[in-house]
Amino acid sequence: MKEFFRVLRLYAWPYKGYLVGSLLFNLLSAVLNIFSFMSLMPMLNLLFGIDTTTYQFMAWDSHHDFKKILVNNLYYYQQQLAVAYGPSLTLLFIGLFLIAATLLKTSSYFASAGIMVPLRTGVIRDIRNSIYRKITTLPLSFFSDERKGDIIARMSGDVQEIENSITGSLEMLVKNPILIICYLGVLFYTSWQLTIFTLLVMPLMVWALSSVVRKLKQRSLQAQSKWSEIMSQLEETLGGMRIIKAFTAEDKMKARFEASTNENRRLLIKVNLRQALAHPVSEFLGTILIVLVLWYGGTLIFSHKSTIDAPTFIFYMVILYSLIQPLKDFSKAAYNIPKGMASVERVNKILKAENPIKDPVHPLPIHPLRDKIEFRHITFRYSEDGKNVLKDINLTVPRGKTIAIVGQSGSGKSTLVDLLPRYHDVQQGEILFDGTNIKNFRISDLRSLIGNVNQDAILFNDTFFNNIAFGVKEATMEQVQQAARIANAHDFIMASEQGYDTMVGDRGCRLSGGQRQRISIARAILKNPEILILDEATSALDTESERLVQDALEKLMKARTTIAIAHRLSTIKNADEIVVLHEGHIVERGTHEQLLAIQGYYRKLNDMQQL
Repeated sequence: MKEFFRVLRLYAWPYKGYLVGSLLFNLLSAVLNIFSFMSLMPMLNLLFGIDTTTYQFMAWDSHHDFKKILVNNLYYYQQQLAVAYGPSLTLLFIGLFLIAATLLKTSSYFASAGIMVPLRTGVIRDIRNSIYRKITTLPLSFFSDERKGDIIARMSGDVQEIENSITGSLEMLVKNPILIICYLGVLFYTSWQLTIFTLLVMPLMVWALSSVVRKLKQRSLQAQSKWSEIMSQLEETLGGMRIIKAFTAEDKMKARFEASTNENRRLLIKVNLRQALAHPVSEFLGTILIVLVLWYGGTLIFSHKSTIDAPTFIFYMVILYSLIQPLKDFSKAAYNIPKGMASVERVNKILKAENPIKDPVHPLPIHPLRDKIEFRHITFRYSEDGKNVLKDINLTVPRGKTIAIVGQSGSGKSTLVDLLPRYHDVQQGEILFDGTNIKNFRISDLRSLIGNVNQDAILFNDTFFNNIAFGVKEATMEQVQQAARIANAHDFIMASEQGYDTMVGDRGCRLSGGQRQRISIARAILKNPEILILDEATSALDTESERLVQDALEKLMKARTTIAIAHRLSTIKNADEIVVLHEGHIVERGTHEQLLAIQGYYRKLNDMQQL
């Protein structure tokens, strides 16, 4: 419950005005409910002629207690109405009063429920926004350890479960304590003997219901985890559909998916059976309570030991029965809250995830590169207990020069360039920007100087214009078109249906590989970065596309400090320095001609590509 109240404090407290409003309307609803039931007593007396006493009006400020004055004057006014209009019409008047009180009561109940709607929707919106904000600030290492489908499931299914379980229960927790306090107060005021008997029997209900909801959080957590696995498999299927069909693995994937959905169904059956059991158990125990109180109260009346008469006893039973409903709602909340807390636990895995890459407390101002970038004694591994991916790397990147990095897959090329924009932080050594450790700069300032063109051109399901202008505030159409011309992209953009307003599709699926890469280059050109990182930008392209992209890259690289990861050595022959990485070490460095002359590892790579 501590975590439950922490969630409420974080997300519901900003909407405390709605909570207060709901509280007041629930209080009004409870009071009107009691008064509407009180009208039943004179109605029953009038209908059955039980009471033949002639009542006299009592002054409201007389020395008698308020209960006696209230009951006396109710009967007095009833008798006056009966004398003036007859029993039948008086009965109608009392019925109309009951209708009016019920109308006010139900209106108050609707207002109390309606005023909670902005709170519920606001809390869920805020949780989703918090998750999204957290996701955008987490390091890339977090996403390499988590499945995208699992993260999507937490954002969708788990947050929806929080809305259904916790914010739904919040309404019960606001309304039911008021109803229970009001009804218990009336019960004590009507007959303290019966009420004490009731309270002695009631713990039986609590004990029985607690046994129903026991272990519910654990099973709900298992079901939500299995749902995340299903979403992950769906995401993998959509992303790998071409491979699935190429290897005729449809049946294998179906079997795998159906095994997960069957397991999820098995877990949900257990969870839902307990949910279904909560209501019948509370209904049955409530009936036992009513029967016991009815027996005990009847015994008191028959033995003339009770201070209440038969109509008052009926009123007492009506109020007691009204008390059982909020108690049932509490039993529902007792089920829903643990079920929702299982989802909170999964959501908190994102919200409470540590981000080791932080801005310095007192960041230094950054300026355009004046001299050089230096990688000094860099050693890096992805986890504390993992092996070193980079080992004692020393590399200098002078301003305005192009440094190329080559090596076999897994040698650490991409990892090395990912350290510069601080996608990861090194365990040993330091990266210096004009002699200053990059950890002393604000991350956003550092990354604003760096442009990226990757092997996998990442585009968003948006227009050409918005993809090129991504990350550049208030870019004009002229600026975007100029960047597209330099990247050799303007012509095919204008040939599309709506020009720069044409949608590129999911991840640019409506474009060829070369077109996607040129849009990515145009985006980097528009950003006009001081430092450029090229991560195998042409390795996946055909010859014609490679020529166009290489031409665009050469325009982009002019007068910029460039670090280029190359798969095709022909694209980096003119680099100022080529660095050869092998198993995390720099094994060779020099120009293209110098490295060929060494007859070493670079020469072997070059000869293999000539075959």
